[in-house]
Amino acid sequence: MTKIVFGVLTCHPKAVIPRFQTAGAAGADVHAIVEPNEDGEELFVLAPGKRVTLATGLRFDIPAGYEIQVRSRSGLAHKWGVVILNQPGTLDSDYRGELKAMLINLGEEPFPIKTGDRVAQLVPAAVAPAAFEPVTRLSDTARGQGGFGSTGLR
Repeated sequence: MTKIVFGVLTCHPKAVIPRFQTAGAAGADVHAIVEPNEDGEELFVLAPGKRVTLATGLRFDIPAGYEIQVRSRSGLAHKWGVVILNQPGTLDSDYRGELKAMLINLGEEPFPIKTGDRVAQLVPAAVAPAAFEPVTRLSDTARGQGGFGSTGLR
């Protein structure tokens, strides 16, 4: 299988290039950059029910025909209830700004975040060229217009 190369430019001295933790991992971990607080600590405490947008110090050169999806880390979601707010977030191939991770704490405890903590994961994905065209009729399917829960709970 051919690897697709995504260029990464660091725009902060403490930025960490994303890395896949295992050979079979689909997502590469992203590390937070936290601005120093009033005590000079690079620490932010995300209170329950609150959200924050964190810097990563990373900018990308994404090949045409691809995107990078920003997703939650399963351990943070399971143990703390901390997830990516708009997941999956999308980095489009023509975006050259800094990647920011929007987190929300859906858990019951405050969640401390320090510079260097792994807060999200990136999953590269191919994007099919598409067009949206008006039609006068849709094809028939077994599901039809059945919406949420229409196929049953179990």
